[in-house]
Amino acid sequence: MRIVGFGTYDREKHPRVGILLDGLRQIGEEVTELNAPLGFTTAERVAMLGKPWLAYRLLLRLMRRWWALTVRRATARPTPDVVLVGYLGHFDVILARLLFPRTVIALDLLIFASETASDRGVRKGLKLALLSGLDRLAIGCASLVIVDSEEHAGLLTASERHKAVVAPVGSPDEWFAEPSEIETSLLKVLFFGLFTPLQGAPVIGEAIALLPPDAGIHVTMVGSGQDLAETRLRAAGSPLATWREWVEPGELLRVLREHQVCLGIFADTLKALRVTPNKVFQGAAAGCAILTSDTPPQRRSLGDAARFVRVADPIALAEALQSLAADPAEVRRLRRSAYERAEAAFRPRNVAQPVHAALVAMTKQ
Repeated sequence: MRIVGFGTYDREKHPRVGILLDGLRQIGEEVTELNAPLGFTTAERVAMLGKPWLAYRLLLRLMRRWWALTVRRATARPTPDVVLVGYLGHFDVILARLLFPRTVIALDLLIFASETASDRGVRKGLKLALLSGLDRLAIGCASLVIVDSEEHAGLLTASERHKAVVAPVGSPDEWFAEPSEIETSLLKVLFFGLFTPLQGAPVIGEAIALLPPDAGIHVTMVGSGQDLAETRLRAAGSPLATWREWVEPGELLRVLREHQVCLGIFADTLKALRVTPNKVFQGAAAGCAILTSDTPPQRRSLGDAARFVRVADPIALAEALQSLAADPAEVRRLRRSAYERAEAAFRPRNVAQPVHAALVAMTKQ
């Protein structure tokens, strides 16, 4: 198959589309890209979601990128068999359908716009209705809808369900590294993220405050966002935590490999109960032990290769951290188990397999 990655996605900020395209290429398909990155950070996109009067910035830049994509499409030959629209492609998939009217179009729909708004406190009203309409329009433009969990597939309507294929988020090949011994007497724990409600960072903050000063644990909290202030408030100035505003992806990989434990998500929102977060896949690939909430999608993704705690329970999280700090052999076992799980299931080639099978079936019809 001739497959084109299409849209305004950014591989570095959101590696998922790169994982799928690299995996399809590794399987043996011909993969090229028609890509004009939008350039907004995730934080900027979230701000525009919460402040509709900023949407003109998105619209202006989107029009410029779409014009560039349209010009490049006019000179692109031959017509591909499949167009894969990258993550955050709710708008891009509309352009893809216009430019490739008779081509199979696969949309990587990791998030539903309406679900994300609900997770951030929008419960009803015109905004939620418009975002629900955008979800339906995007799905309607796609021939195949790629989601990351069975729970997200269940959000498609009965008439749309036949379009869904489930593929885990996975991790880029460059994130993989076998666990190596870290010279420290402390249990080094890392959380990184945008402090969105999905992640349940305040639960982590409260758990940090519950740890005694001599726990033998050091927690590095990387990122900023909506729940950062509440998280720091709940951590109560604990000397066991270090806070970093952000690190770039290349440095983040290095930082991750300097820690034994990678924290997942701990919220009890509906969205949190439907996902296995990106950080869990990346942490496992980098050889970290995974400590995250006990939810069905995360259990399916990780099996016995992680330590699970009750959802939204800071006491359980603090107890799990202390248990790991007291048992270095268990930490080593969990690190090895997580890495082996990642090798078996989270490489790009593995992630792309169900998508490839679905595309082969569609292009043969």
